[in-house]
Amino acid sequence: MKQKKLAWALRLALVCGCSLSSGIQAKEIDLPRIDIVGSEENARSKIPGTVDVINQKQLDLLQPLSIQDALKTIPGINIRGDEGGLGSIPNIGIRGLNPSRSQKVLLLEDGAPIHPSLFISSASYYSPPVDRMSGIEVLKGASGLQYGPSNIGGVINYLTKTPEEGFKLSGKAGNYGYQFAQIEAGGKSESNGAIAGINIIKSESDGYQGNGFKMYDILFKGGVAIDQNQWLSLKYTHYDNNINTSYVGLRPNQYDARISGNPAPNDYFVTQRNAVDLNHSWELGTGTKLNTLLYWSRLDRDYWRQVVSGRTSDKTSFTPCNGDNDCMFGRNREFQMLGVDSRMTHAYEAMGMSNEFEFGLRLHTETQSNQLVASRSLAKSGRVSGHEENKANSVALFAQNRFLLSKDFAVTPGVRVESYNQSRNNVLTEKSGSAKNLETVPQIGASWQLIPELQLYSSVYKGFAPAQLATAISEKGVDQQLDPERSTNFEFGLRGVNHGFSYDAAIFSMNFSNQIVNQSLAAGISKANGGKSLHQGMELSLGYGFESGWGLSGNLTYIPVAKFVGNSSMGRDGNRIPYTSELVSNLGVSYQKNGLNTLVSLNYLSPQFADSANTALPNSIGTLGEIPAITTMNWSANYAINKSLKVFGVVNNLLNRRYISSRSPDGIFAGAPINFQAGMSYQFF
Repeated sequence: MKQKKLAWALRLALVCGCSLSSGIQAKEIDLPRIDIVGSEENARSKIPGTVDVINQKQLDLLQPLSIQDALKTIPGINIRGDEGGLGSIPNIGIRGLNPSRSQKVLLLEDGAPIHPSLFISSASYYSPPVDRMSGIEVLKGASGLQYGPSNIGGVINYLTKTPEEGFKLSGKAGNYGYQFAQIEAGGKSESNGAIAGINIIKSESDGYQGNGFKMYDILFKGGVAIDQNQWLSLKYTHYDNNINTSYVGLRPNQYDARISGNPAPNDYFVTQRNAVDLNHSWELGTGTKLNTLLYWSRLDRDYWRQVVSGRTSDKTSFTPCNGDNDCMFGRNREFQMLGVDSRMTHAYEAMGMSNEFEFGLRLHTETQSNQLVASRSLAKSGRVSGHEENKANSVALFAQNRFLLSKDFAVTPGVRVESYNQSRNNVLTEKSGSAKNLETVPQIGASWQLIPELQLYSSVYKGFAPAQLATAISEKGVDQQLDPERSTNFEFGLRGVNHGFSYDAAIFSMNFSNQIVNQSLAAGISKANGGKSLHQGMELSLGYGFESGWGLSGNLTYIPVAKFVGNSSMGRDGNRIPYTSELVSNLGVSYQKNGLNTLVSLNYLSPQFADSANTALPNSIGTLGEIPAITTMNWSANYAINKSLKVFGVVNNLLNRRYISSRSPDGIFAGAPINFQAGMSYQFF
């Protein structure tokens, strides 16, 4: 089936690369999409919050294996160790929030949500390939409220490549059996301004811990100018990944002995995702624009895990699959999401000042089919022992107005109102129930351009994240009357550029009144634990480019306070939030000249705790204990031989440091040892 899909995609690539090629002189158009920062020259200065953007040139320089590798370079972001698939399962946290399954950050692709769901289960199982991205936008602060729930920490928006005319082939290879192939093809039409392209990726690896994967990804993207003031674009993505990974990590003696085999060789994480985005952009008049996004996605995730029968410091034991007992369980889920997000911006003059008004409406619905399948063999099939059909709907309104009180000082108040319903239905027990919530979230931000080289910004806002379905409604269908997770957030910062020197610094505070531990539907736990927590810290980012081609860049995130407030079932008063380093820093030295671009980068994370009890000493099975500080060094380079041919490569963990990246979910996950990838690309014009 996969080979048929690839053959179909290859034929489409040839069509995109050749059939529209007559329009070489066609006018360049930007396909409509929702950006959270934007590409305008003054886009950052309008946002009263911390903004980070990784562009195509930076991605080429970094040569990241995954989006998470790129995000590590941004201040305020912490990445929990890889579970397998070289970053295919994202664990992203922001400003001291627990990174587990990226539940505290809103992930978007071209403005459309890519979590499996927003109100049923926000745990993320999918991370698109970084090789089909042209950039990454990261937004922290009040302005992120307009894009959806679960964005207390921030919003991350992945920007897919716009099709380019021609045909491009890329390939990479590396140790641990890593192979990568990519085809990019595109064309334009002079007659109607149409643009279309396709991006096909096939990647696989044996994995450094025997946790290999095989991944296929197809992106089709196209658009057309309807008339002089309207544009329409369509995007389709297909993603297929089979990862030989598990919740089970190494036990202490296995880690010390540098065991390279898979500790759970029969466990598989299988993901398939299809998505369609339809974007419409309409310039209604001078200073007035309407953007509408219609999005749909379906994600199938089958997680087959062999039953653990025992744990010691030497190994994990499993129930044998001999036909006598249930030995394998599949936590198999299907998510579907459908929504329309429409937002209008209008620039106008009133009360003797310039104003920019933005209004948005989003209608959203999602469903989940959740099955627990028991098997007495290693075959990925068996009897259904648990089955739920769940759904959620929401209506959200957002409005903000940017008052330009003077040419240098602006204030931006705003509000988001979200109404959502959740329902849980157990097909086997016929128990069902529902919950309803209405949340109003205000914000206010300000920016002050003191001098051309220095801007101050600040914001205060309420954050909220809905209680996920397993916590909001019990297995018996009882509404648990849980309030959403709420926080009061503040940040103040300054940024600027002066003669090749760039800088951005911010202090922040997030005060949670009701932080919720979202339980897994597979765990059979319906109650949530609420409690207070406080996160306070600072971010600093500096960069300088020399005329000789050398460049220096660095950033750090210092979070002295990331603690529970008061005693609760979450943790004791004063205990530190798990997987929150006090200090995270990056340092990079780059050189660019005559087609050569190279970078040496250093990444540091201070020690972390693996549990809310802040257990310092390791236990006998490796699930508890402090995670020591982590320091890694990478070296990447690319060289354009001519206009068509480019070579590139990267060495990660250059010093081959042995380190623990995580003790969660069940055991020690070792960080990737020294690994390299090298390749080339050729552009046909």
